[in-house]
Amino acid sequence: MSIALRSAALVAALVLAMPICACRDDIPPGSSPRSTASDAPSANATAHLRTIPEIYEAVGTVRPRTETRIDAQVTGTILRVEASAGDSVSRGDVLAVLDDREYAAREEQSRQALASANAAREQARQGINEARAAFTRAEAQYRRSRQLFDEKAISSRELEIAEAEYLQTEARLGQSRDGLRAAEANVQSAAKRLEEARISQGYTIVRAPEDAEVARRLAEPGDLAVPGKPLFILQSAGRAPGALRLEAHVREGLVADVRPGRELHVVISAVDAELTGTVEEVVPTADPRTRTFLVKVGLPATPGVYPGMFGRLLIPSGSRHAVLIPPEAVVRVGQLESVRVLDGDAWRSVYVKTGALYDGMIEALSGLSDGDVVALPGGGNVR
Repeated sequence: MSIALRSAALVAALVLAMPICACRDDIPPGSSPRSTASDAPSANATAHLRTIPEIYEAVGTVRPRTETRIDAQVTGTILRVEASAGDSVSRGDVLAVLDDREYAAREEQSRQALASANAAREQARQGINEARAAFTRAEAQYRRSRQLFDEKAISSRELEIAEAEYLQTEARLGQSRDGLRAAEANVQSAAKRLEEARISQGYTIVRAPEDAEVARRLAEPGDLAVPGKPLFILQSAGRAPGALRLEAHVREGLVADVRPGRELHVVISAVDAELTGTVEEVVPTADPRTRTFLVKVGLPATPGVYPGMFGRLLIPSGSRHAVLIPPEAVVRVGQLESVRVLDGDAWRSVYVKTGALYDGMIEALSGLSDGDVVALPGGGNVR
């Protein structure tokens, strides 16, 4: 085909297409063609412009109120581990058992040492009784000799002998008293060592210090437990009231309104829960990088909420105007949202962007104005 024939055919096609294009109605951007009367919905609602609270969302993390690290108090090989991550434990429950043979031997040695110290103390008491009796006799003899010497009934030599005996028995009595004091000290020392041995042996059984949940298990049978090396991490039990709280960072401009005791809403998206929490603590130092303050909000016991979950703290920060419509009016296809709007006597689809829910209504951020009538999927009109 020649170039002239091709050009003529192209012109003819354009001429035929022009009437078809001219017959189409203009479609506003972001809208679909109008529906006929037969497509009219059975129910509708009116969009209203209302004043709603401005809500600031501070993101945070659910954390346990208490977190306890359980360390071994003595060195020993772990024989058994009685708890695993996720277990609930009560105060006094056994978490792990260490090899106690060395500590049992020390306790037995200490017990024998205490028995020997008690025997030595008994001997010291008998010795002091004998020394006291000898001293009493020597003292009486010395006094009689002194009287007889004054009466010139005995010689000075006999008085000196009586005096020497008196001084010797007095010295022996002092030594006996010192020996008894030393024996008493030995008994106390031996009793202390026995108590320490008993405590050390008791530490070979690792127990839960309080009602809690096992967050992490860090020990296995056969491991060597040493002081300072954690065996378990316990956290406050999530099912207990007040066991969990949300720790969120609040910008410095709002922290003055967030005071301990104030109730605020908390949203845990993972379990689709909106809770009412109470502000317990506001850390009085801002993060210099983010200019935010750490706020700790106590949470009620809620099934499915666990430490580490993401949460949002909702803080009223003023008010604003918003166009509200029923959520069921919004049609979602993938990531696109649209509503059917009455335009004159016909209905057309309009793409919208929605925001947060408020009192059962959803905010239309764009695409709608106050007074627009939108279609609903069911019967019954909403005004």
